[in-house]
Amino acid sequence: MIWGYILGPLFRIKRRTILNLRKLPKAARNHKQLILELYGWKHALKPASEAGVDLSNVPGSYVCLLPSDPQKVVQDIKNTIKYTYNKNVTVMIIDTDATYQLGNIRFTSIPQAIPGIKKDLGIFGYLLGRFGRIIGPTPLAVSKEGDVDEMIVIAKLAEDYHKEYDNFETVYDMKESFQKDVGGVTVELLESLKHTPAIIIRKQ
Repeated sequence: MIWGYILGPLFRIKRRTILNLRKLPKAARNHKQLILELYGWKHALKPASEAGVDLSNVPGSYVCLLPSDPQKVVQDIKNTIKYTYNKNVTVMIIDTDATYQLGNIRFTSIPQAIPGIKKDLGIFGYLLGRFGRIIGPTPLAVSKEGDVDEMIVIAKLAEDYHKEYDNFETVYDMKESFQKDVGGVTVELLESLKHTPAIIIRKQ
């Protein structure tokens, strides 16, 4: 309630997020409890997408956690593609939670990020970000070392493509389209939508 009606407008968070906060289902309390148990109070105090765990992108009251070891995941994907298709690729996992910049410091609120981005700041990173600027989504891991700013640019390209060509950003958007409550957005409905879980980016 405090974030939806007072702190949200005060800290100029997205109107869509404010509206979603005002109509959170009771199951959101369980979500907060999960965040508190797994990640602690500094993440539970965030108004939304706490610790990168976003219940707005999966059906019903399900949530999807960030990978505990994203570096291992990108290496496994890279090795599988090499073994299966004999192609050398650089694999990156990103999260749409923002990376901010304040002065020369890059930081994010979520628990995972590539080296060069201060991570796991929780509510402190979220509030500090109000005084900085968003420079892109957060790369969680990359299978090849590289320049941090270049990685963020590539992550932003992927995010922009996803926003342009995917039909819905959250289950709340789906709810309006399908004329159902959030609990009525099922896996079957999600499977009927165009979705882009992976994007290939090539250098020209």
